[in-house]
Amino acid sequence: MLYKIFRNFVHYLTVGMTKTGKKSVSGGAKKAVKKILITQPKPESPKSPYFDLAGKYNVEMNFLPFIQLEGIPCKEFRKQKIEISNYSAIVLTSKNAIDHFFRICEEMKLTVSQDTKYFCISEAVALYLQKFILYRKRKVFFSADGTNKGLFDVINKHKENEKFMYPCSENQQDNEIVGWLKSHNCEFVTPYMYRTISSDVKSKIAVHDFDLICFFTPSGVKSLLENFPNFHQNGTLLGAFGNNTSKSIEEAGLNLQVKAPEPQVPSMVAALEKFLKETNSSK
Repeated sequence: MLYKIFRNFVHYLTVGMTKTGKKSVSGGAKKAVKKILITQPKPESPKSPYFDLAGKYNVEMNFLPFIQLEGIPCKEFRKQKIEISNYSAIVLTSKNAIDHFFRICEEMKLTVSQDTKYFCISEAVALYLQKFILYRKRKVFFSADGTNKGLFDVINKHKENEKFMYPCSENQQDNEIVGWLKSHNCEFVTPYMYRTISSDVKSKIAVHDFDLICFFTPSGVKSLLENFPNFHQNGTLLGAFGNNTSKSIEEAGLNLQVKAPEPQVPSMVAALEKFLKETNSSK
């Protein structure tokens, strides 16, 4: 009798638990991802790593920007009473920040000093500066791993006697960066040079047509909720680039599955590849 009870108990653990989907501590195999939405414009180059990823893992890669950027007019910028020429170091966290910083300088007929230092969130952002300046590595610095911590490490090495300007979107400063500058007694300003507006995407897509949606700014997450106010994940996976983007997803009561940058995944492409390796079979 005792043997029969023991045998039935073991059978429950090995078979009964399988019926509930709890095959192992890891939760079993993940559902394969077939359709991904990147909430940014489609890359112009056919050599984009996103396309390589799509071919390698047999997924459909879609692109649709969830936000639009509006440049702050020069007249409106002047109301902030910030003299750009007074600042010797510029903190740049996106290509958009670079575009609008130099746009404002051009509209104000300001020439940026060749001695200005640029501290960038990633190498890709740093290299984008070549569009506007004679690129000199001794004046351009970037986070080694694309994280805020990496950015702080490089600023810390060169912050003596510098006055920092951190151009950003209206009401969209990275509070972690602002907090670090404050706590390290840096002299700095955070002028806004552009603002973000939610795009009308509800007329273009059915959001649950996608297995995975990737966001790059808190504004993108805000746009999702404005376009689809009754949005529930219902199995839709979410990815985020940047600490603030991740935080905005979590604050919305949603679950995050793909996160970048991390020590081993400095970009969204790297994070997606790591995730797809675990869920999909490569060709």
